[in-house]
Amino acid sequence: MNQEKLRELDTIFYPQSIAIVGVSQDEQKMGNRYLRALLSQGFKGKIYPVNPNSNNILGLKTYPNLQSIPEPVDYVYVTIPRDRVLSLLDDCAAKKVKAVGFFTAGFSETGEKEGIELEKEILKKAQEGGFRIIGPNCLGIYSPRANIPCSVLSGLLGEVGSIAFLSQSGSIILRTVQKGIASGVHFSKAVNFGNGCDLDSIDFLEYFASDPETKVIGAYLEGIRDGSRFLQTIKEISKRKPLVIWKGGKTETGIRAATSHTGALTSSALIWKVALKQAGVIEVHNLEGLVDTLLAFQELPLLRGYAVTVISGLVNGGGGQSVSAADTCGYLGLELPPFRDKTKKQLNALLGQVGTILHNPLDVSQALTRIETIRRAIEIASADQGINLIIIQENVDLILRLQPGKWTEQMSDMIVALRNKRKKPIVVVLEAELAEAERMTMARKLLAAHIPVFPTLERAAKAIANMRQYSDYLKYEV
Repeated sequence: MNQEKLRELDTIFYPQSIAIVGVSQDEQKMGNRYLRALLSQGFKGKIYPVNPNSNNILGLKTYPNLQSIPEPVDYVYVTIPRDRVLSLLDDCAAKKVKAVGFFTAGFSETGEKEGIELEKEILKKAQEGGFRIIGPNCLGIYSPRANIPCSVLSGLLGEVGSIAFLSQSGSIILRTVQKGIASGVHFSKAVNFGNGCDLDSIDFLEYFASDPETKVIGAYLEGIRDGSRFLQTIKEISKRKPLVIWKGGKTETGIRAATSHTGALTSSALIWKVALKQAGVIEVHNLEGLVDTLLAFQELPLLRGYAVTVISGLVNGGGGQSVSAADTCGYLGLELPPFRDKTKKQLNALLGQVGTILHNPLDVSQALTRIETIRRAIEIASADQGINLIIIQENVDLILRLQPGKWTEQMSDMIVALRNKRKKPIVVVLEAELAEAERMTMARKLLAAHIPVFPTLERAAKAIANMRQYSDYLKYEV
């Protein structure tokens, strides 16, 4: 969409060198934490600590100012107080840096005249000096391929993937990346742009739309400055890539909080809802919905239809679970069509006709935990021409009480083997109240095989319904 933007921002996400201005020996200060995070994750470029009062920090030669660095600097990370930033930006211009990321806060988000005017001044300096600004009041970039971690607190890096994320909020980008990595989401890159006085949400949306490494885009936004350009941008993106947006600041209280957080201009929830839907954007309303939907888009193909079957009762009677599953899927707009006659006959021969067994959802409790019988039942159900996707429900607490540990491993191996046949997409719901550690062990094995795992059926169904919404948009609107 924008090759110039691609070239310009590629340098920001893949810098050959980073200077950290304001780094000190104090491990509690942000500059020191950022330096340690880069070192711990093996940043592939050169790192230049800048501090006039030190010669060496964490084993690296330290420079008194930016201009004393003898080699080019692509990206400058700023942690000094706001009253010192203007002179620093003169050095950035002289040094011909590409971009400056401002962790430093105290600008337009304060609502005070001094902070607002200072933000205007730093933007003017950047425009005159030929470099770009990320922020102020932000954490900056996250680029796992370049070994630039997201979290300055833990050096959070994760596996390189195809999901890009942009956030006005620093805490939201940290929570999204942390939860995303734990849930199996693999990021291509992400950015927290804070006040966005120069590069803002639209710039990064345009970049991610053009980025060949990004297949899906997620965003947390509190407000925008150019509504018409934003709407046109997201319309163009949705024709090519799924775009998932979580809008913060939709209630009166939230709007006030958003304004004081990043100085964002906000609008009503109804306006956002209508605009996003018309543009083909998936709107989510919390962190879980955001991560779940990104995971679904990452691991599942877009389908012609979204008729599902839910498999339950793996270790006990699943009648009640089947009824609640039908209600949940129906409420969220997913179809659970009845099995065709051929499917019913095959299931009857395999399991016997008891209660809800031959209906959809499918109760496999009559298999009496025999994994080969469960496998065959899933294969029969997935072969039904009216079914597009399989959801397998497992209650981890119950399984661990009734079956030996080896059984859970065999069950996971069986599901992976089914997935590898690539006949119908498979989603697994692993529910646990007491056995969360065991649930995570099971989930990691499935996620490694590119099987999306969700903690509840409702969350799985909602993520799948979001994919259906996007598929319908492409089918009827594009």
